[in-house]
Amino acid sequence: MKRIGIIGVGEIGRAIVMGLRYGGDTSTEVFLSPRGARTGAELVEGFGGVQVCADNQDVVDRSELVIIAVRRQDRQDALAGLRVDSDKIVVNVMAGVANDDLRQTLATDAQLVRAIPLPAIRERRSVTVVYPSHPEVDALFGQLGGALPVADEAAFDVFSALTGTLTTHYTYLATLTSWAADQGIASDDADRYVRSLFQGVGRSLNDETRSLSQLAADHETPNGNNERIRTTWFSQANSEALKKALDGLLADLR
Repeated sequence: MKRIGIIGVGEIGRAIVMGLRYGGDTSTEVFLSPRGARTGAELVEGFGGVQVCADNQDVVDRSELVIIAVRRQDRQDALAGLRVDSDKIVVNVMAGVANDDLRQTLATDAQLVRAIPLPAIRERRSVTVVYPSHPEVDALFGQLGGALPVADEAAFDVFSALTGTLTTHYTYLATLTSWAADQGIASDDADRYVRSLFQGVGRSLNDETRSLSQLAADHETPNGNNERIRTTWFSQANSEALKKALDGLLADLR
């Protein structure tokens, strides 16, 4: 795929451009929508072969594959009146917007594929869930860290719900840092240590020979500190509350 357009140049749009250019790769031309002028200008200045188009129709016309990354609530305004020929491939990365909904908005027979690219795609380190499987789209995200095609849109929505836990994890780490500061530790030292601690956890996730439960067990000593925090804070009630929150998010996505 040599010509890729992105409508909606927010955090994910930026990450996709950075992933496409990672390691100096210039094998594709990239066309950006004009909204989000500051981000677009930064990407044009930072990377060769990236252009900001006159409007969204210009993005579509110049591209073989178009990634739609606008916010769900903005899609009607952003996509109204667009003409998308049937030979285009459209990648829908809008959370909670089914392909049938998008097809109705665009009134097109083009091939539509949903995807969940994450910010780590900028370093080609993110597995991207896609539905339905499509050779060109699978190859694109395979290049950017890996593609995970799923069987149907119901499964896709489950993975979409899982992404809703990302900022909870960051807030958990921020809470640990804040607690250490409350105990008199310098904020910078607490921040540095917590980052190092959980970067190590991240690296351990590369060991796919052990399940997540096994990794937890291997890092825990009976009656030790980790077991104490896990059993007193992350209780069964806590676990069920998290699952209930995910159930509610999944219901909204569907």
